[in-house]
Amino acid sequence: METLGHLAHGFSVAFSPINLIWCLVGTTLGTAIGVLPGLGPALTIALLLPITYQVAPEASFILFAGIYYGAMYGGSTTSILLNTPGESATIVTALEGNRMARSGRGGAALATSAIGSFVAGTLGTIGVAFLAPIVVKFALAFGPAEYFSLMVLAFITVSAVLGSSSVRGLTSLFAGFVVGMIGVDLQTGQPRFTFGMSELLDGVDVIVVAVGLFAVGETLYMASRRYAGKDDIVPLKGSLYMTAAEWSRSWRPWLRGSLIGFPIGAMPAGGAEIPTFLSYAIEKKLSRHKDEFGTVGAIEGVAGPEAANNASAAGVLVPMLTLGLPTSATAAIMLSAFQSYGINPGPLLLTTQADLVWGLIASLFIANVILVVLNLPLIGLWVRLLKIPAPQLYAGILVFATVGTYGISQSPIDLVILYLLGAAGFLMRRFDFPTAPVIIGMILGPLAETQFRRAMTISNGDWTVFYKHPLSLTLLTLAFIGLVGPHIWAYIEHRRMRGPEHVPGDA
Repeated sequence: METLGHLAHGFSVAFSPINLIWCLVGTTLGTAIGVLPGLGPALTIALLLPITYQVAPEASFILFAGIYYGAMYGGSTTSILLNTPGESATIVTALEGNRMARSGRGGAALATSAIGSFVAGTLGTIGVAFLAPIVVKFALAFGPAEYFSLMVLAFITVSAVLGSSSVRGLTSLFAGFVVGMIGVDLQTGQPRFTFGMSELLDGVDVIVVAVGLFAVGETLYMASRRYAGKDDIVPLKGSLYMTAAEWSRSWRPWLRGSLIGFPIGAMPAGGAEIPTFLSYAIEKKLSRHKDEFGTVGAIEGVAGPEAANNASAAGVLVPMLTLGLPTSATAAIMLSAFQSYGINPGPLLLTTQADLVWGLIASLFIANVILVVLNLPLIGLWVRLLKIPAPQLYAGILVFATVGTYGISQSPIDLVILYLLGAAGFLMRRFDFPTAPVIIGMILGPLAETQFRRAMTISNGDWTVFYKHPLSLTLLTLAFIGLVGPHIWAYIEHRRMRGPEHVPGDA
């Protein structure tokens, strides 16, 4: 009942005229960005981070959440009609969705994707509302040692999930650590990594880093690959309304995908890739129309993964709001927005910033309704966005990033840092190093250092504090398993595939 009361208060915040406008703007912009190939919610939110200096926190996070949910919806359009997933989470949608479009059932694929996203987004948002207070009660038992151990676990798992290898992910994370340490050490008053430049004494603004890596770096990378190959848009055929048979084949995958996606997304080592592939495998096994998979396209192969994708997007908000742990690139950017307001997500956020948190959760319900209205009737408009000339699109992003960054502090140094980080972001994308761990390392690195120092101060320098506390020991053990487990498993699988080795006998 207490949660329902908080939700009622959240709706009173979300239903204010200005917040409704921000929600509409966010969902519309998010859908448009999701449709455009190569762009995503992380890049868009990074571009819009400078508005946090002008807008109330409730309004900006309702905008960002609308963009986040909208991009999840819009990404399916590109996957189905262009066979070009905007994000890794929509790869599975392209497998069956594009085949459905080529066989003249593109309308049904888009419809089941939109409705499944609505069902999963609504169920996932309900999960956020009711699970977040439970996680908060658990997190209140954390002390400095437990928080440090939790961050170590997050560093390892998130770096592994967001990168193609744990080594690349941890390398990006370490780079974020270094950037986060720039400036004056608040405990000793000594400057670190400033190279004698007074402009760096306050550190590097996280917004500049986010915009540089995600907006500038990603845009340069997409521009460099403009002529790498181009897929043709499949003409939209068939009715946008699903038949009774298609409804019958879709509703179970929607529910199964939601139940798979939300809990995995809520885990510190979650993400959207695992639940979407898992949902696809389950639907392929359970479907009575196995012959359609990989041929003309099975609607279950679109409905389930799309539901899992959107439910996991909602699940990501749980660790971010209650523990301050981002488990996706978009969550990392949103965490930097919290910092720009001087707000640190954690167990106390639900009470100290009740208007913000519950208004945000309530706005997600509203966003889901708006997105259904936007996606189904206006699908023709979204398809036309795919014809925007790439040079104008990329130039517009770079201009917007430059103006927004300069508007933060009117400092030319920030622009130099912006484009240096943009060049670094381009090289990271070129050589397959994930950029999200840089933001995570920059934000959580100084926090982990602070918790480590507190734990050592309380224990009078006794290192055993990290394994004498059962919860801290458990978290560190999980982190160790997450670091070495995949390598041990890969070695076992390699030995199993090779089979017994035969030593040749003497001649």
